[in-house]
Amino acid sequence: MHTTTLAAFLALDLLLVLTPGADWAYAIAAGLRDRSIVPAVAGLIAGYAGYTLLAVGGLVLIVARSPGVLTALTAAGAAYLMWLGGGVLRRPAVPAAGAEAPAAPPGRTLLRGVGVSGLNPKALLFYFALFPQFVDPAHGWPVAAQTALLGVVHMVSCTLVYLAVGALARTVLRTRPAAARAVTRTSGAAMIAIGALLLLDRLAP
Repeated sequence: MHTTTLAAFLALDLLLVLTPGADWAYAIAAGLRDRSIVPAVAGLIAGYAGYTLLAVGGLVLIVARSPGVLTALTAAGAAYLMWLGGGVLRRPAVPAAGAEAPAAPPGRTLLRGVGVSGLNPKALLFYFALFPQFVDPAHGWPVAAQTALLGVVHMVSCTLVYLAVGALARTVLRTRPAAARAVTRTSGAAMIAIGALLLLDRLAP
């Protein structure tokens, strides 16, 4: 893969990753709620690792061309996002303060992160629609290797951005509990809205 091609992919990928969405909402909520944002971000990245494996195996094309599978994935992902968003609205997070605010179990936080990114049908379309534009079958590298490299670049971009988002949410809002609750509720509402839009977009005639 040529360096210029990889640089172009990185620029576009960063532009997309820097666009707020369900991942941002989850990272912000984790930054305000948990002692460490690492489990939440690790979960998000694990979901994308799964998609990378699918892309390397060529299964993304199969799934994306199957309306039934994609509709089921959309429904599951939308319902999960709306369920998470409802929980955030019911229990808005504030910055943890020592023993007064016990952190959520890291394992549960990680698994929820996997669900947020892994059940997001937009991620599937991202891998299906974007990756082929930067893969050159005539290049010396095998297509699987090029796809894997793009997946790794995307995961690194997500890791850096989401860690920064969670850390900034905690730092900026640590001494502003009212603002923290407002931001968390906004994040929860965003999860519900994104889930509803995904569902309506997929099921609309």
